[in-house]
Amino acid sequence: MGPSRQWLMVGLVVAGLGLGAWALTRYAPPPEGAQIGMRAPDYRVVNVMTGDSIGLRSGYDGKVVLINVWATWCIPCRKEMPSMERLWSEFRREGFAIAAVSVDDAPAEKVRAFAEELHLTFDILHDRSNNIQPAYQTLGVPQSYLLDRQGRIAHIEIGEVEWDSDANRARIAELLAQ
Repeated sequence: MGPSRQWLMVGLVVAGLGLGAWALTRYAPPPEGAQIGMRAPDYRVVNVMTGDSIGLRSGYDGKVVLINVWATWCIPCRKEMPSMERLWSEFRREGFAIAAVSVDDAPAEKVRAFAEELHLTFDILHDRSNNIQPAYQTLGVPQSYLLDRQGRIAHIEIGEVEWDSDANRARIAELLAQ
């Protein structure tokens, strides 16, 4: 193979790589992760009330979503749940949803009983495998992720939060207005 033929092959390879890079940037799905500004992982969990599987991002498409990772044995989780119920009651008609994901190793019946005891009416979900924690890079429970209508993480909270505080209500209202 002569030098000009070699350069032609090199040129074709470089052009192919450039075309591939262009196609990836133009047509690839947006990056996902558990960081503010990134699209949230579309991790699938089970709704303990219906038994149906739901994606934490795709299942709430177009809504502002509070994803709360919790456990029945967690005292701070129990303490923040009533404020989540009040927040959900206030904003649910405007496109706000709560996806509360239990990481209990216990059967779904125990998680359902917890929700019924506290009179929770937002979505109570269960990840018995506990694989949501590495997918969302949680540090423990409770940990929460607030997603905008496009499924991007807008805010992260670690630990117990008073969700119906003025600051959080304003944060939710702002995301709903976008």
